[in-house]
Amino acid sequence: MKKGFIPARYTPYVVAFYMAGFMAFLMSAVLVAINTGVGDGYVKRVLFNYSIAMPIAFVCVVLIRPIVTKLTNFTVKN
Repeated sequence: MKKGFIPARYTPYVVAFYMAGFMAFLMSAVLVAINTGVGDGYVKRVLFNYSIAMPIAFVCVVLIRPIVTKLTNFTVKN
């Protein structure tokens, strides 16, 4: 069975996409619960906020990745 459909050279962007997606969703869910409570329309409010947060999170992860890589290389002993 063939795995995947995106060429391996795009791996950093795929990782960034998934990381941004999960983090944006979790943060949206928590912040909506804190600010407006978990009641009627909670899921709708979370999804609306997620639709705004996900693209922003993806761009941020892609832009910050080189800095994080350098900091990690500086911090971790080889």
